[in-house]
Amino acid sequence: MYHSTRGKKKVSTSTAIIEGLAEDGGLYITDEIPTLSYIELMDATYQQMAAKILSLFFKDFKYEDIITEIEAAYSVFDINSVVDIKHLNDFSVLELFHGPTAAFKDLALVVLPRMLKLAKAKKMVYNKTTILTATSGDTGGATLSGFKNVEGVEVIVLYPTDGVSPLQEAQMQSFNCDNGHVIPVKGNFDECQTFVKNFFINNKHYNLSSANSINISRLVPQIVYYYFTYVNLVNNKKITAGERVSFVVPTGNFGDILAGYIAKKMGLPIDKLVCASNENNVLTEFFESKIYNANRTFYKTNSPSMDIVISSNLERLLYFETKSTRKVRKYMRCLRNKQEYKVNLNFPDFNAYAISQEETKDIIGKYYQEYNYLVDPHTAVAIGAYEKFKKINSTYTVVLSTASPLKFSKTVLEAIKAEGEDIDDLCRALGISKPAKFNYPAFNKESVELDKMASYIREVIACYTLE
Repeated sequence: MYHSTRGKKKVSTSTAIIEGLAEDGGLYITDEIPTLSYIELMDATYQQMAAKILSLFFKDFKYEDIITEIEAAYSVFDINSVVDIKHLNDFSVLELFHGPTAAFKDLALVVLPRMLKLAKAKKMVYNKTTILTATSGDTGGATLSGFKNVEGVEVIVLYPTDGVSPLQEAQMQSFNCDNGHVIPVKGNFDECQTFVKNFFINNKHYNLSSANSINISRLVPQIVYYYFTYVNLVNNKKITAGERVSFVVPTGNFGDILAGYIAKKMGLPIDKLVCASNENNVLTEFFESKIYNANRTFYKTNSPSMDIVISSNLERLLYFETKSTRKVRKYMRCLRNKQEYKVNLNFPDFNAYAISQEETKDIIGKYYQEYNYLVDPHTAVAIGAYEKFKKINSTYTVVLSTASPLKFSKTVLEAIKAEGEDIDDLCRALGISKPAKFNYPAFNKESVELDKMASYIREVIACYTLE
């Protein structure tokens, strides 16, 4: 059973997936975190691991139904193993960008539509569902891809104008599906995300759900690649069985790293989870000071998917650490009213570091030159954090690589000191052909003011309701 981070009213797995956000504005969590030994998964494929882990959390569904959906979901990836692991000098890189939109969001967003289908069937919900989601870049494209032409679902994606990379924007704006709506917003990601949460609360008469990691069905599939990586390291003799491993995660909305925290609670031998931030370093300061201060300058950086000041999934961590919905309500009330809150917690599982934009480019250039290995800016932030972390911790470490470098061509070209700024220029510099999935037609966009967004979305919903 699931309940809100802000209240104890219990709901089923299916209800938590369908609603996305709890009616009190909190995020759905479970107090029944299962245990799972990696030893049980030593010979499993990625798909089998995913089905096993999802079946432990989503008890409304039969394992046989889950594995069927998982096999179909991951059939659209470029590689059979779903993810890839590259072993560099003294650490490994977990590549999470081999899905249809070349970002780690694909790992969960090919699964979410299928879990939503099972949930609606279980609850006998036949009305059309509106997926309303905000994106700082990669979630939008992955959501449109995952829900493309899914019957009974309409998708509305909001993104901040000039707050995503040109290729991320082209990916969203040119996506060809009958049930997708993409809306550029005059504002930043935090404003988009806050709007979505408020729209959920104020428009409960619509059948709304979310594809952000506030939806529990977005979060749980991300646990899988922590287990997969650990098993891979043991099988490839990078570590001994039972040895503790650390993970460095480029972090914005805190969902990806929270999945690692849950994996540790399930029994995976994880030592530290390293939170890597860019110049929007609210999380780094929080882990150092225990004060979450959102009253700060917002920076548009060269790692735009991390340009976030309000990290939604941190609310789940606060509940897991306090086991108190009352305290979480208090923290969230302070954040809403005062833009900050203070906690009396230690967070022994986490380390945190912030990396500047110049450091980010230096790291991209360094690893391309020294290892002939090209990374995107978000992965570079994580590698920068790893280089600081390894000075105080000797555990074997894995860096999560969250997007293809081709999605951030301008920054990457600058970093490797090559001419040009778009993906065609980068592919020429690398001597490779541009992947077909990055061929996007031209598009026109018209941004919407935040104060007009609610009425705009109601009009969109009204139009497809009348169809």
